[in-house]
Amino acid sequence: MDLKLYSNSTYNYNSKSQQARVLTEAWVGKNMFCPRCGNITLEHFKNNSPVADFFCPCCNNQYELKSKTGKLGVKITDGAYSSMIERINSNENPDLFLMSYSAKELSVLDFWIVPKYFFVPDIIEKRNPLSSTAKRSGWVGCNILIGKIPEQGRIRIINNGQVESIKNITFKMQLANKLKTDNVAQRGWLLDILNCVNSIEPHEFELGDVYRFENRLAEKHPDNNNIRPKIRQQLQILRDKGVIEFIGNGKYKKIPQNNE
Repeated sequence: MDLKLYSNSTYNYNSKSQQARVLTEAWVGKNMFCPRCGNITLEHFKNNSPVADFFCPCCNNQYELKSKTGKLGVKITDGAYSSMIERINSNENPDLFLMSYSAKELSVLDFWIVPKYFFVPDIIEKRNPLSSTAKRSGWVGCNILIGKIPEQGRIRIINNGQVESIKNITFKMQLANKLKTDNVAQRGWLLDILNCVNSIEPHEFELGDVYRFENRLAEKHPDNNNIRPKIRQQLQILRDKGVIEFIGNGKYKKIPQNNE
């Protein structure tokens, strides 16, 4: 995989945002494989699809690309807030490619994939409306809060310039696929508890360790008056999905998510 970005494809564009789009999309079209099935090429949508940028000609999965200079950080700018929330609630959003690159060196720094079923309204931040003097006055955009996505949904294809193998990426995608939940409300609870489990440092933990997040979960889910039973329910789901193992007496352990 060549990490260099080639600027000869941007000569016909004056806008820096257009140049960046053409530059990064050209790199994906030339270098990226399908993380889901391992097919060695992706196709670019010809008609400027409003939802996705690429698709796999083998498995037909769709991908959207978002890129930025420098490191990815904890959030990345996206499009219209209302459209994004609508897409999430209707389960029509594609998998998301996240790219960071060096504008000076013209090289890819990081390239991640976030599977579509790790998107919930909670990770979408509403931006302030554009001012009355703006060309699109009143338009409301959004940011994707990358830092709120569980680590199982932030799969590194390139990390600090180091390229992961296709075999490892497709394996991690298969593991992430176990967490697929079409019901957005249920997905929100599952990912919330997964984030809680991820933040517990020891490999083994107790039910009481997860109960410590009760107040935070109650604030996020004010309509639920039975937080502890919900925690136990979601831990059972994570157990059934192979993320954690119940070892008895209210104790669990995290199952290593690798292919070794």
